[in-house]
Amino acid sequence: MRIAVTGSIATDHLMTFPGRFGDQLIAEQLDRVSLSFLVDDLQIRRGGCAANIAFGMGCLGLTPILVGAVGTDFADYRSWLERHGVDCDSVHISELHHTARFLCTTDEDHNQIASFYTGAMAEAREIELGPIAERLGGLDLVLISPNDPAAMLRHTDEARQRGIPFAADPSQQLARMPGEEIRQLVEGAAYLFSNDYELGLIEQKTGWSGEEILDRVGVRVTTLGPKGARIDRKGEPSLHISPAPELGKADPTGVGDAFRAGFLAGLAWGLSLERCGQIGNLTATHVLERVGCQEYELSQRVFLERFAAAYGAGAAEEVGAHARCHYA
Repeated sequence: MRIAVTGSIATDHLMTFPGRFGDQLIAEQLDRVSLSFLVDDLQIRRGGCAANIAFGMGCLGLTPILVGAVGTDFADYRSWLERHGVDCDSVHISELHHTARFLCTTDEDHNQIASFYTGAMAEAREIELGPIAERLGGLDLVLISPNDPAAMLRHTDEARQRGIPFAADPSQQLARMPGEEIRQLVEGAAYLFSNDYELGLIEQKTGWSGEEILDRVGVRVTTLGPKGARIDRKGEPSLHISPAPELGKADPTGVGDAFRAGFLAGLAWGLSLERCGQIGNLTATHVLERVGCQEYELSQRVFLERFAAAYGAGAAEEVGAHARCHYA
């Protein structure tokens, strides 16, 4: 299954605040917030939604096609991704801008405040899907993950015009994009990814109810944090996917991207939606246990042992027939 993963490619600057953001907010003065947080730690890591998702898929044994825009400072990052199975031949190299930067501070309750500098990502709107599909002999699915908003709209429109199934994942751009643009991203998607808070924001901004969204997408996948995930289809009961137990919590950054990587891997292997969600949950758990979005390791033996412990030996055997995990 040829899956193109479009979206951001960035360097993450991850900081830790030894307190609670909520304790610093004055309810009567939320209209004029002025805060500075003294952080204890700074980690500089590889990131970006599309790169994180593609990395996870590569670690599970697939060869995803990464589609995004970067600066000339991408050489080392490219080598890293290619060593982990990611096809980077369709990444656009800007001659003017650096690769994007993501700056995120996490408090002791794992709440986050983040900013994103676009940089070269603004040139992602110049990327055409047609030549990529031609190079690969066609595309079976295009994931539209957070990116330059114009690029997200362009890739969505082109996927529709070319009859390529697409998955909508507007998540981090929901705060910026108006309702009309969000409707354009969601309408006709084979899959819609979001967390539960983002789903509420989609409903609020589009004016669509949950049922009206299901009228417009094939499958709605909603991550629920420590409660796992929920999968909805029109006219069918919701499918709840229980979480995979974690060994500890280090940093939640990139957990959603890892879930998508696991879910898409399951789709590529032709597994049920339940299995896709379970693979997504366990992959996400690996990210939660480490600082950084691409610092986790996927060992075939350990992954399947943990999968069996979480979801049963039969489920692990089914996944093991396809997964080809390797150390990151």
